[in-house]
Amino acid sequence: MRAHHPSQRRRLRALSSLPSALVAALGLTLPAYAAPPAAAPPPAAAQPAAPAQPAAKAAAAQPAAAQPAAKPGAAAPADAAPGAAAAQPATKPAAAPASASVSVMIPVEKYTLQNGLEVILHEDRRTPVVAVNVWYHVGSKDEPRGKNGFAHLFEHLMFQGSKNVGEDMYFKYLERAGASERNGTTNTDRTNYFETVPANELALVLWLESDRMGWLLDHANEETFASQRNVVKNERRQNYENAPYGLVPQFLRAATFPESHPYHLLTIGTPEDLDAARMDDVRAFFKTFYAPNNATLVIAGDIDRARTKELVNRYFSSLSKGAPPPVVSKPDPGDLATEKRLEIEADVELPRLTISWVTPPSFAPGDAELDLVANVLSSGKTSRLYKRLVYDLQIAQDVFAGQQSSQLASTFQITATLKKGKSPEQALKLIDAELEKLRKAPPTQDEHDRARAKLLSDLVFSMEQVTARANAINNYNQLAGDPGYFPKDVARYETATAADLQKATADFLPQGRRVIALVTPKPGAPKAGRLVKQTAAAAPAAAKPATAAPAAAKPAAAAPAAAKPAAAAPAAAPANDKPAAAPAVKNPAVGKPAVEKPAAGTAAPKGG
Repeated sequence: MRAHHPSQRRRLRALSSLPSALVAALGLTLPAYAAPPAAAPPPAAAQPAAPAQPAAKAAAAQPAAAQPAAKPGAAAPADAAPGAAAAQPATKPAAAPASASVSVMIPVEKYTLQNGLEVILHEDRRTPVVAVNVWYHVGSKDEPRGKNGFAHLFEHLMFQGSKNVGEDMYFKYLERAGASERNGTTNTDRTNYFETVPANELALVLWLESDRMGWLLDHANEETFASQRNVVKNERRQNYENAPYGLVPQFLRAATFPESHPYHLLTIGTPEDLDAARMDDVRAFFKTFYAPNNATLVIAGDIDRARTKELVNRYFSSLSKGAPPPVVSKPDPGDLATEKRLEIEADVELPRLTISWVTPPSFAPGDAELDLVANVLSSGKTSRLYKRLVYDLQIAQDVFAGQQSSQLASTFQITATLKKGKSPEQALKLIDAELEKLRKAPPTQDEHDRARAKLLSDLVFSMEQVTARANAINNYNQLAGDPGYFPKDVARYETATAADLQKATADFLPQGRRVIALVTPKPGAPKAGRLVKQTAAAAPAAAKPATAAPAAAKPAAAAPAAAKPAAAAPAAAPANDKPAAAPAVKNPAVGKPAVEKPAAGTAAPKGG
């Protein structure tokens, strides 16, 4: 196909650089050669049967009619989207003529159950696995005052058991079913849970997810709550309080966002709030935020869409809809209007400098440009900051720059870990000099091309595995309001010019509105750091540029994670989105399930 416009030629070059085998493996399609639409679901008479029990366990199988009334609703007819209140067609665009601009896409279908649960299906039959990815639209930004750490605590509680899943049995079921991925993560904007299993085990995963969505509180008790609270507190000690530079992110966050801002505190939680929590607080938090109408279920991989809809209806349609949750979704850049300096002492060997700015939220104008700016500054040995600080002057051991995108506001950070005896103030002057060059002149064409190629390749390769693709679909759905946003995400980086990068640096990385953390080695100080002094310069006269909201932002809380390639943080910096460790497997006695439990294959454990 011939492209006549320069933008078309750029897009073709980007696409042609991808191996055809990779494009095929990702299930990407080109509108000019779009696949035919999916066949209509089979009529009711052809409704697929439930997964067959292995012969050795057939006698133990329990017919659906014998289940108590509390089970999820029975399967709906196959000639309609089961339990769907509002359905929308798959986001696949119509085939374009050969002269149209080329675009890659990930085809999806989205519909909503009557109880408000969003369901998104992505069919890819190339590998016989299926990924289930559930996002609850609650993160640390949504926690009530005095309940910091609750979102992360619930991530742990959700794996401990529910009404029909015994204590610590969740992981055991998945391991015996051959799961390759199983975990959960929490950040400021959302909590997610994900599993990747052989395709014939989809019913098992949906049963497990629905049981904890509907009946977690039937199992959670004071003992479970107390044990997981201690796990979270130990995680904080390990990754923050006892880690080199571990409390620096806490000091930076508190200085960057005011006390009233949802991002003022870290996701991990404070010991004071965790210790003050009671079981009644846990019940109230679950009933407020863990309702079907505050969740999105993505199922991706080797699925039959009609059969998958039947399973979703069977296990989720009877769950009760909750009241609209008080999630925070409006972009809020805070009130940082001056330069703040944090002087920190830590019992570490090497000085460290971190500079942080408040920047546009995920998918807003400027977000992609700042990703590219970060790449120009610190990606690779020829990048500006690495070459200047690490290679030429040899005053730094490493340097990192990254746009850390979130729903309400993002932060752009530059961190340099210096060599022993080197001055953070000297490093600050050198970094400021490089930033000033970028404010006054755009990056070279070579810098721009390399940054764009790196980010585009990272973005495409991040979609290779169905597990990451399912999470990216959820991310696009929550932050861009479009689960099929992938081609638009690619276009953000393709269309950003070198002049756009210069403008983003000047607009969003000014010298007067930022937080600077200077870490000085001090024997006897806490290893994680202690804040010795905080100062603020006079507010600059120039008006603060508005932080634009993404045009398609959806009024629901969620956060980015896998949709864009993330730059690697310094090795000693703790992560805010740390997966929960798998709990130890016990062997409790398990009663008869109150919901219909699917046949889980020959490897499934006995009992409930």
